[in-house]
Amino acid sequence: MGWWQVDTDTLMRSRFALSPLAEVIASLKTLERGTAAHPGERAWLAEHLPACRERRSGDPVTAQLVRVGLGGAWNAEFLTPTPTGTDEPSFERELARIRATAPDLARADLAVSWGGPLPVGLDRQDVPQRAAALLEWVWARTVLPGWPRRRRIIEADILARTARLGRGGWVAALEGLRPALRWLGEDRLQIIGRDYPPRELTGAQLLFVPVTLSQSWLSWHTPTDAAHRYAVVYPCSGVLAQAGQAAVPQALSRLLGPGRAGALVLLEAPKSTTQLVALTGQGLGSVGRHLKVLLDAGLVGRRRVGRSVLYQWTRAGEVLVRAQEADDNG
Repeated sequence: MGWWQVDTDTLMRSRFALSPLAEVIASLKTLERGTAAHPGERAWLAEHLPACRERRSGDPVTAQLVRVGLGGAWNAEFLTPTPTGTDEPSFERELARIRATAPDLARADLAVSWGGPLPVGLDRQDVPQRAAALLEWVWARTVLPGWPRRRRIIEADILARTARLGRGGWVAALEGLRPALRWLGEDRLQIIGRDYPPRELTGAQLLFVPVTLSQSWLSWHTPTDAAHRYAVVYPCSGVLAQAGQAAVPQALSRLLGPGRAGALVLLEAPKSTTQLVALTGQGLGSVGRHLKVLLDAGLVGRRRVGRSVLYQWTRAGEVLVRAQEADDNG
């Protein structure tokens, strides 16, 4: 198994972070794979896969670059740079790091990913520029049109993980993050199930970066980075598959109205206003009004966790929802 040695100072600097580039890379990986992990991905693939295949057939060099750099057991490091972890990440600034990669370094990274000498077609100087152009296309065509909703989902996941961190520490925050990732004790974080030399992260910053598609990978600083950063990219907790699809009992919908009933059903587990906006697709104002009515009726309660306010069923809310579910099933 592979593990990282993570000391207390590194954990103090660790955080959950958003990265538009990571979302684009996850999208490219999904398009390259061509198969969906859940209905949300299936609909997205059906919309964008034909154009991606057309572009791939018209640019065989870049298609080969993606297959070599992202299709094997390891990603080419220059294609998956560690996010900076800034509060306002910019896709353009993140992409500029890939475009500025030295050609020799890019080809060396591809050779490691490929596991041997590069195919002749990739022995060229414009590899970084071709990679950047493709990622720019994926961003503009397949991610940017839905980016506001994707960002809300990512931010909701970060908020939920941060709330877990406040309640139960890093063990709770990282639970279920990605397969094989778990604490081993003695400051060791297992990151993959197969054998890989351990790394010592003393003095580093460790970032946990959610994406909305079912993709996961690791990244760390490259020789061109001044910062000592590592990242674990992981899929959000199923929200694309589940968003807007919670079963709302018909009687409850008639009683409370469909929007308010939909919000109530989702509050079996604690959620913030931001999470409800992402999951229901309703506006912030509408969700806020629904929550006020549900609070006044005693169907939900609220509590503060750090800077966030989380809402959840009260006993009365649980009884109401369960009773309506029983009526629907009866």
